[in-house]
Amino acid sequence: MTLAALTGCSSDKPADEKAAPSTPAATKPAPAPSTTEAVSEEEAMQAEAISVYQAHWEQKQALYADADADTDTLKQFAAAEALVGAKNDVQRMRDANQVITGKVTMGDQTVTKSDLNRKVPKVFLSTCLDITQWNVLDAKTRKPVSLPSTRLTKYTVDSLVEKWPQGWRVVRDRPMGKKC
Repeated sequence: MTLAALTGCSSDKPADEKAAPSTPAATKPAPAPSTTEAVSEEEAMQAEAISVYQAHWEQKQALYADADADTDTLKQFAAAEALVGAKNDVQRMRDANQVITGKVTMGDQTVTKSDLNRKVPKVFLSTCLDITQWNVLDAKTRKPVSLPSTRLTKYTVDSLVEKWPQGWRVVRDRPMGKKC
């Protein structure tokens, strides 16, 4: 854009041709967006989807750590299958009288596919979820809970994030059972 504006200021035409009336702006066809602009918009939308995905996990982490927190806060980040699954996970932890402290880390976040030119734009993500820093504790005693030594603590999660009228929402978040 800046380059086009700068080159429009200079011309090799004689002064009398520069003064000739031009076609009214309303009848000129709009310039097609450049490839750079289209990619930038797509990248921005994908970045928004990733940001909401990260916020979704930060919210889940907060809920896992607080046995009394209101799970309705998840609605800001999740919907459909992901919302139901997250609420069920929190409830299972509460039923088992457990909390989780520590931090989840998300690495290798990759957009595997995006379909942004539709009524409900979609971004598909693959993430390496690292829960090695999590500590599962008894909610009352705060003592560590015994866990299987074979459990995966770094695993791949495939997710679908959609842009709903309320904003981006994680609608599917499935652990793939594969180490990453």
